[in-house]
Amino acid sequence: MADLRLRFLGTGTSQGVPVVACDCPVCTSSDPRDHRLRSSALLSVDDRHVLIDAGPDLRQQLLRARVNAIHAVVLTHEHMDHVAGIDELRALNYHMKQPMDIHANAGTITAVRRMFHYAFGPDRYPGVPDLRLHVIEEDGFNAGGIDLQAITVNHGQLPVLGFRLGPLAYLTDVKTIARDQKDRLKGLDTLVINALRVAPHPTHLNLAEAIDLVRELAPRRALFTHISHLLGAHADVAQALPSGMELAFDGLEVRLET
Repeated sequence: MADLRLRFLGTGTSQGVPVVACDCPVCTSSDPRDHRLRSSALLSVDDRHVLIDAGPDLRQQLLRARVNAIHAVVLTHEHMDHVAGIDELRALNYHMKQPMDIHANAGTITAVRRMFHYAFGPDRYPGVPDLRLHVIEEDGFNAGGIDLQAITVNHGQLPVLGFRLGPLAYLTDVKTIARDQKDRLKGLDTLVINALRVAPHPTHLNLAEAIDLVRELAPRRALFTHISHLLGAHADVAQALPSGMELAFDGLEVRLET
């Protein structure tokens, strides 16, 4: 039986929490659960580790979590809060003495190649990241020795990938999910899903929408991530959530068996 773990490296939205120049009660909170780096997670099965998203806080996240091995990266989509830290992967190139495999949909792979063009040219400067890009073309794929299912969701009009491994699914930047993809999210033990804020948002689930979606999909446990300072303080929101639903926070680890 495999040991499945998901460690939240970051649970914040694109600005993180605290937000620069904001003095609201959440941004000035002394509760460490209100200090949120940009959303990212480390998925581990036994001794294999796959990074979900590589945002601008990646160096800090990997140091804080003492991560010294990543066998592949999967990207949900191309927005900067999910890809801006890809250059930091070069430290793991050196340490592991191998290229880093990155898996994403075709649009995200095109964007990564454009943003980090210096890593792919014919005359690569010494020390640039060594990356191998893979387009996810089928629902099932292998990343770093871990078999994953890709789930397509919608971030406004942008297709975004979520990932399922057995009883666990990780989704972020969701606004809507088609019926056929919802069917592939049934029977979960643990669902990770975004809940941006209290007020409605055009491209993200707000808290009420996230709660409704969790009730529809009916996992045993739901953890909300990609949280902005506009959702409220962790302690206040957490105590008002329905049973079986929780706010994730940086450093939280979920353990399951598959």
